[in-house]
Amino acid sequence: MKKQTVEEFNAYRKQMNEKILGSGNKVMKRFFSLDSQTYADGALDIKTKEMLGLVASMVLRCDDCIKYHLGTSYEEGLTTDELYEILAVANIVGGSICIPHTRRAVEYWEELQEA
Repeated sequence: MKKQTVEEFNAYRKQMNEKILGSGNKVMKRFFSLDSQTYADGALDIKTKEMLGLVASMVLRCDDCIKYHLGTSYEEGLTTDELYEILAVANIVGGSICIPHTRRAVEYWEELQEA
């Protein structure tokens, strides 16, 4: 299986989101809007919310979600030391089944830093 680069992941996500939102389905538009509103600045800042999203994504074992939250956390100034603490929390909460996702998360983090 070919590894997906940061650019390929972002382009695919953008293309498919446009297709889904362009379908005219009101429920999907509302759900996407709710998701965007949830991660907006509020009582918790965006970076904190993205870190929470990353832990939840790790525990739920969603590689696409992990990549998304890694990317947005990176944009919000997440440090490598902070990332490893987030991964530690995720592994404690989710258990050893999170280890393969931790490997892929670290690999993707390194790609973000190189991009």
